[in-house]
Amino acid sequence: MEIGKLPNDVLERIVISNIKNKREEVLVGAAIGLDTAIINYGEDVCVISTDPITGATKDLGGLAIHISCNDVSTSGAEPIGVLLTILAPPSTREEDIENIMKEASKAAEEINIEIMGGHTEITDAVNRIVISTTVVGKQKKARLPNINEVKEGDKILITKYAGIEGTSILAKELEEKLKGLLGEEKLKEAKNMSSMLSVVKEGIICGNIGVKYMHDITEGGVFGAVWEASKAIGKGVKIVEAAIPVKDFTREIADILEIDVYRLISSGSMIVITGEEKADEIQDVLSENNIKSTIIGEVVGEKVLLDKGGGTIVEIDAPGSDELYKALDLSR
Repeated sequence: MEIGKLPNDVLERIVISNIKNKREEVLVGAAIGLDTAIINYGEDVCVISTDPITGATKDLGGLAIHISCNDVSTSGAEPIGVLLTILAPPSTREEDIENIMKEASKAAEEINIEIMGGHTEITDAVNRIVISTTVVGKQKKARLPNINEVKEGDKILITKYAGIEGTSILAKELEEKLKGLLGEEKLKEAKNMSSMLSVVKEGIICGNIGVKYMHDITEGGVFGAVWEASKAIGKGVKIVEAAIPVKDFTREIADILEIDVYRLISSGSMIVITGEEKADEIQDVLSENNIKSTIIGEVVGEKVLLDKGGGTIVEIDAPGSDELYKALDLSR
């Protein structure tokens, strides 16, 4: 099988289809394009998400905290606590574990979340460190995004830039390869994209204003997230390629490594679907909080479409293995 998340058709066929038992307290369970599970507690809900870090070897602790907190924020929820599981091979040193915890603690302090516990184990079942986090958040039930309200004409926004996480990881993992081709200054900017990994702030802002759907852009990049969004809302979408914001150095890295920038993992950016009447307010409030947002398309028809300009419109395919893995495999 290919490295990366299971393809969505396989995930539905062999994983989700085998989840049989249901509880009435669970408002949202396992589904394509939904980042969280949601448990009913009356007027409030508990929002939960879990994620591993497998595609990076540097800054693991910070990545681990931010990635799962980002998922929780797609429900507009405030992250409260995190459980951290570390599986490390026998070659791991004590200082490696300590560095991970220092990184995780720094990220947790930045977004005001407590590391509540977890599990740390040395095992020969892995050949490098694997971290998995489970985050718990809280939200008012009345403020949850409602995908049932999505209709044609609703606007699709993206926060920040495409390829944020992938840019940072590749700049750090392949620093020596990229240094001479990209230049010191651009490489430094690319590595610093890790400072933009959290979408907690925009998630809470959009949740408070009221939106219909949010999705953290992770594996599969912008195109993958848009495809999954269409699956989740049960409607078609059309986005404009030229409208997707991408940093120049991200494009240069993608060109050097011969990968598709729009299919590169992008934790740190969020897909938001909202009614046209709220789009301006959302952009204004995000801007007041120094968060860039861009309208890249709208809900239309039944297909997932990309306007490439010049009258060319193509269909976006279901996401496969992320371009990050392709870049790292080709470059090692």
